[in-house]
Amino acid sequence: MIMLMNWLLPSVLLLMGGFMFISNRKHLLSMLLSLEYIVLILFLLLFMFLNMMSYEMFFTMMFLTFSVCEGALGLSILVSMIRTHGNDYFQSFSLLQC
Repeated sequence: MIMLMNWLLPSVLLLMGGFMFISNRKHLLSMLLSLEYIVLILFLLLFMFLNMMSYEMFFTMMFLTFSVCEGALGLSILVSMIRTHGNDYFQSFSLLQC
């Protein structure tokens, strides 16, 4: 029963993060925050799985490295979007413009 609860709570948190990512599509910053939340929950699930199977934790360090790179890329896109368009609304810019 405890093992089921250990997997059920992070799975519910992951579903909630996915729902927040889908529902908040007005600002880029809120979408980036929900993506980081999903990455943290995935890290928790990966850590629990590797501990349960008694594997080494080297892959978790690689996962954290890639998630930091993803966060830095998202913030750089946010800064460039605010500098060019003045805000982070998705409705204020078009993908067809260069």
